[in-house]
Amino acid sequence: MDSDDEQLLRGRIYGADPDHPGPKQGRRYAELVGGPLDGLLLDITGWRPDEIDDGVSLLTELGQFGPGGRALYDPRPGDPARWDWGGDSP
Repeated sequence: MDSDDEQLLRGRIYGADPDHPGPKQGRRYAELVGGPLDGLLLDITGWRPDEIDDGVSLLTELGQFGPGGRALYDPRPGDPARWDWGGDSP
């Protein structure tokens, strides 16, 4: 992904309607850091602490495995508002 694509994704919400890509008032977000979804926000509103601790496996076409692949993200210790990339999986 080139820098123009990366800038386009910043501040957008993973899985959101492209016509309304930005954050919404009253929602809780985690910033995805590193990997193919770097800079996207993940809406974690209403997630239980154990769900947050488990991290996520997010579908993406941008990772190592292309369409159908997943990017793995876990909350950063001491900074749950930032989730770090842990790799890709098929």
